Amino acid sequence: MSSLNDFFEKVITVKWGPEKKSVDIIDQTLLPNTIKRIQIRTQEEIWEAIKKLRVRGAPAIGVSAAYGIAVVANEIQADNYEDFYRQFKASKEYLASSRPTAVNLFWALNRMEDTVIANKDKTVAEIKQILYTEAEKIREEDVQISKNIGEIGFGLMKDLKEDGKELGILTHCNAGTLATAKYGTATAPMYMALEHGWSGTDMHVYCDETRPLLQGARLTSFELCNAGITTSVQCDNMAALLMKTGRIKIIFVGCDRVAANGDAANKIGTSALAVLAHHYGIPMYICAPSSTIDMATPTGDDIPIEMRDPEEIKSMWYKEPMAPDAVDASFNPAFDVADHRLITGIITEKGLCTAPYEEAFRKLGIH
Repeated sequence: MSSLNDFFEKVITVKWGPEKKSVDIIDQTLLPNTIKRIQIRTQEEIWEAIKKLRVRGAPAIGVSAAYGIAVVANEIQADNYEDFYRQFKASKEYLASSRPTAVNLFWALNRMEDTVIANKDKTVAEIKQILYTEAEKIREEDVQISKNIGEIGFGLMKDLKEDGKELGILTHCNAGTLATAKYGTATAPMYMALEHGWSGTDMHVYCDETRPLLQGARLTSFELCNAGITTSVQCDNMAALLMKTGRIKIIFVGCDRVAANGDAANKIGTSALAVLAHHYGIPMYICAPSSTIDMATPTGDDIPIEMRDPEEIKSMWYKEPMAPDAVDASFNPAFDVADHRLITGIITEKGLCTAPYEEAFRKLGIH
């Protein structure tokens, strides 16, 4: 248990920098070979860190945005509330432009703005301190959210575990502790298993490498292997054959936004997994904090899909380009949407939701 806690401390995703004048993050673009922490202070640095995936994962983006806007707000020079709020609003809208799909980004920034508005009768200095407190609440709540999701997921794992056999689990991208304040969402069930006394050999987690940014290979396998869990990496296009072998008993993936009908946007390739899981009869669960559920978005068709730099496909991970310069690679979506009809359930910190999803969300108080 102590070694697991040591691991969490080693890879803590987001924390305050010295005197809370910066945000201290792991630069995830350098993992797994280099563990480097960087200090981001200005709104431009915070925007760049989110945009360039130095910090990534919907919950971690939310926590980082909350920490970041608190740091930025502390530097605002204003003698009155109106001037302070005007500058705060401009910074908030700028940071919100960094990633269009991750709803936690907007949720966290909106919550910080609501905090400013709710305290407009206070002095500017008092509001600045209240923002620090609110950002810390967001981080603490995220830890508890991940733990709750993990407990529900672990319950599902226990139901499938056969005595003397490892439980085969498939995951995609990185929805681990690196994507949250702690535990992760899709990896939280595995970490809860360790906290409940399972050994790392009681389960075998298969990580899709997750092209083109390789978050599964670089980040999830790095996490789970260092936590002592039996871990394998395979190419994304091997998932069908892997499922056919019968090794996979359950699938956990994260999510960046859930529509009201249960359609779930996650890292590109998740939709294909949902189709395959449905074909092979393997339960597939979306692990999603309730803040990720966007009841104002009716279906997955209404979720904006971020398009990214073609060079992520052609040259980013290679010493030399792997496709001719003249070849088009402009279709590089960061996300796709898994149809709610293919999803077994959506695990939130408030409970497990099954179809019909909109009704299930409302029963849990998600509006």
